[in-house]
Amino acid sequence: MSKITVIGAGSVGATIANDLMIQGTASEIVLVDINKQKAFGEALDIYQGAPFCSPAIVRSGDYEAAANSDIVIITSGLPRKPGQTRLELAQVNVNILKDITPQIVRVAPKAIYIIVSNPVDVLTYVFHKISGLPEHQIIGSGTILDTSRLQSALAKRFFISPKNVHAHVYGEHGDSSFVPWSLVHIANNHVNVYKDSSPDRDRITWKGEEEYEAIEQFVKTSGGQVIKAKGATFYAVAMSVCHLCKCVMSTAGTALTVSTMMHGEYGVDDVCLSTLALVDTTGVRGKIMNHLTDEEVSKLQNSANKLKEVISQITY
Repeated sequence: MSKITVIGAGSVGATIANDLMIQGTASEIVLVDINKQKAFGEALDIYQGAPFCSPAIVRSGDYEAAANSDIVIITSGLPRKPGQTRLELAQVNVNILKDITPQIVRVAPKAIYIIVSNPVDVLTYVFHKISGLPEHQIIGSGTILDTSRLQSALAKRFFISPKNVHAHVYGEHGDSSFVPWSLVHIANNHVNVYKDSSPDRDRITWKGEEEYEAIEQFVKTSGGQVIKAKGATFYAVAMSVCHLCKCVMSTAGTALTVSTMMHGEYGVDDVCLSTLALVDTTGVRGKIMNHLTDEEVSKLQNSANKLKEVISQITY
């Protein structure tokens, strides 16, 4: 038996709830939204597909309905509007989080909390500061979606399953994120030498380090391309969050680039951003301290400083 509450019944929250239902991840799914009619409609629509899925209850409710949740996913917040600065968006969504946090923590103090709303690293940090919960119970979705975009892009270039691509995006879920290329491996070979080992060597066009910037730019801008083309991103982020839920429900630790509080690792302190961490039923089991190059450490510190600039200008 597992109970997952999704706070926010917009496109992201509703899609997460629907995917949880389809994948049979939870036996009870609760949708909570300030717009109670929207939450009711989404829950009813999803539940009416129950005969085609694993048995589960899907319902809407107030915060009391979230009592005894194993996982709480927070997706509430406004999307960035044309002309709106990142800082302006941050304060608006921080204010929404400040309203939600005491109400949900009161009824579900033992849940693992997954923060999805943007700017996710800033909101994860604020949730740490105002929730009063132990750090291991708090996970920001961070760069798991960026990492998925990276892995799928590299898989296409190397004609191989994304499951054989070990590559991750570190830092902020945003413009200052980066790929630690020293750690990128394809089927146990570093990305720059895999071509020599591959049976597909004649059709792999990878040119090494000169490819890095274009791949990173694709990862950073592909979300914007989706928004420009269809108005919002929600399918891939929902799949990534559902995968995170499965990992939280497993006793085996799974390495994921989630946003967690930093305590001096790589010279970064008192900010939330993404590095590889082990996630299991306890939430965040701990960080994996990979050996980064000096340049990569510098990029991570730069990302942390960008986030601290925003945090220093918000009220929480």
